[in-house]
Amino acid sequence: MKPEKSKELSRAAYQRACRVIPGGVNSPARAFRAVSGEPIFVQRGQGAYIWDIDGNRYIDYVGSWGPLILGHGHPKVIAAIEEAARQGTSFGAPTERETELAELICRAVPGVEMVRLVNSGTEAAMSAIRLARGFTRRDKIIKFAGCYHGHVDSLLVQAGSSATTLGMPNSPGIPQGCTADTLCLHYNDVPALEEAFAHYGSTIAAVILEPVVGNMGVVLPTKEFLQAVRELTSRHGALLIYDEVMTGFRLGWSGAQEYLSKLGIQPKQGPDLIVLGKIIGGGLPVGAYGGRAEIMKHIAPDGPVFQAGTLSGNPIAVASGLATLTELEKYPPYDRLEKLTQRLAQGLAELCRAAGLACQVQHAASMWTLFFNEEPVSDYRTALRSDTKRFARFFWGMLERGIYLPCSQFEAAFVSVAHDEAMIEATLSAAREALEEIAKD
Repeated sequence: MKPEKSKELSRAAYQRACRVIPGGVNSPARAFRAVSGEPIFVQRGQGAYIWDIDGNRYIDYVGSWGPLILGHGHPKVIAAIEEAARQGTSFGAPTERETELAELICRAVPGVEMVRLVNSGTEAAMSAIRLARGFTRRDKIIKFAGCYHGHVDSLLVQAGSSATTLGMPNSPGIPQGCTADTLCLHYNDVPALEEAFAHYGSTIAAVILEPVVGNMGVVLPTKEFLQAVRELTSRHGALLIYDEVMTGFRLGWSGAQEYLSKLGIQPKQGPDLIVLGKIIGGGLPVGAYGGRAEIMKHIAPDGPVFQAGTLSGNPIAVASGLATLTELEKYPPYDRLEKLTQRLAQGLAELCRAAGLACQVQHAASMWTLFFNEEPVSDYRTALRSDTKRFARFFWGMLERGIYLPCSQFEAAFVSVAHDEAMIEATLSAAREALEEIAKD
């Protein structure tokens, strides 16, 4: 085993942060508690690498939890940010860049005719739910266990991401009434979905789901499930919302619909609303929700559904997003990213088998998760059967060997444009050592 990397400065920084920030972090997923340790503090990033404040370098498969598909510090993104910042950091008034970003999203994503920009994925999901309720004049929402749509009161029920990691399927501070109209089902469970619509069909405003799940690890939908969701919502007058905060512009230029269509899974009729974030900000805080014009025109000031934000469409964030999406459109990286991810996933599966360790390496385009699980993960129930203690050992073994992975079994990892074949092979070499070490015990 390689000698342990020094983490003295990170340790001191964490102790300092804990004195003034709850848990020492500003988002629970960063805390490393799911792997029984303390977080490293990052100093800088470039390309596919990050450096911590102790000077250790890591190949980064977190990518700020998905937004950095071009890698850290892409020169065109940095140039766009600098130019926008020189012109002004915020106006609270319309700018042309907001329209340009909205036009680009409408051009890229099927079914999106109008877009409203907000500040985060959480805000976008919250607003899409409010819009769905206002448009249909109904209250009930169906979500799926393990799917995470931000820390919205009505949706933080058996949520994925850090809520799963921390064992908080519901959070204190959420009044019971906030979740009374939320029906939580299991992903890929068609009979349960049919039963829910049979009982509550006339009162269901919308179904919200991750078309490819990333927040309990990578989980693909079945064809039957997606078709059932689309057919049932259409039949009962409910809206279908795709939460593509993670998958938008990640699985393909047109997001999950494009990727799932290649697999023969996506229904011909797409969702009614789509929630976006992460990549559309290029690493800066941005969210968006969009869909058919007849629905979107119910938002104020055109309609009665209120939603507002002082910093919505922030010029620097929009400039960053525009530069990122323009680069993706001009130089589509998706085939190359998928090949790199397939090589990594296949290599990890082979190494686990060679070490005698049960695993499932599930991937979609440039997203992947190594589950220490004896069966394929198809929903929240099977995800929770994963060996989280074994994952924690793997995480630390990889970190010591210079590989930075998500610090939870229930998260997706990401390959970026900045990764190359040599980095993939270096990652597999590190994984071989880490897995062999685990197998010895």
